[in-house]
Amino acid sequence: MLQDIERYLACPHCAQALTLDGRTLRCPAGHSFDVAKQGYVSLLAGDAHTGTGDTADMVAARSGFLDAGHYRPIAEALTAAAVAAAPEGLVADLGAGTGHYLAHVLDTLPDRPGAALDISKYALRRAAKAHPRIGAVVCDAWRPLPLRDASAGLVLNVFAPRNGPEIRRVLRPGGTLLLVSPTPRHLRELVTALGLLSVDEEKQRRIDEKLGPHLAPAGRQEVEFTLRLSAADVRTVVGMGPSAWHTDPERLAARLAALPDPVEVTASVTVAAYLR
Repeated sequence: MLQDIERYLACPHCAQALTLDGRTLRCPAGHSFDVAKQGYVSLLAGDAHTGTGDTADMVAARSGFLDAGHYRPIAEALTAAAVAAAPEGLVADLGAGTGHYLAHVLDTLPDRPGAALDISKYALRRAAKAHPRIGAVVCDAWRPLPLRDASAGLVLNVFAPRNGPEIRRVLRPGGTLLLVSPTPRHLRELVTALGLLSVDEEKQRRIDEKLGPHLAPAGRQEVEFTLRLSAADVRTVVGMGPSAWHTDPERLAARLAALPDPVEVTASVTVAAYLR
């Protein structure tokens, strides 16, 4: 709940501390932010917009797919890395979506509060209810995050935008970023058959280069496994990712109809740790 993360929040306008007054967050400068009835709060700056956030349909697709356990090995690897990091204080999930991964991590880190940060209010409606210690906050990953300096012991980033300078700012000295990103083999069977967006062979190198000035690499592991997906599962996994924005629906429907049911698909990600 927002009460759990109140002391870590910062006003998006003046960066001062926020205090929860009933269902409103206020700062000493007089800026105020009302908590939505679904339990999240928007700390977007006044000129920000949510046009790049996941739509209600994309969020529903992601929620169904994750709740079915298809990506459980990813959640387990991320959780094991989080326990090994032994963070103190706040666990912040940048690009948290529905809060699925953050909830798994908090289940193994007793008493740690969690901040679900995302630009999609549709996702955060679910994240606010994903775990009793999650506070859900609408924000833009590419702007100053509404968290106080050195407030987080652990930052999670799963298939989401990465803002190196801001991640460094909000991490405590010695704090850890755990970053999950797809390898070029991720969903390769569907990428080929359906014409989906593919992962750049140089993706991991580019991630390391962008984070390099701000954080130090501290190990990584690849997690790869085989999914056995029904036709409905395939439609869901396409609908929950970036290809949902870039795929022609009629062409996709025709290609989906040509797939075997079920179909075996490779899931392949890197779980990398970086230290402040």
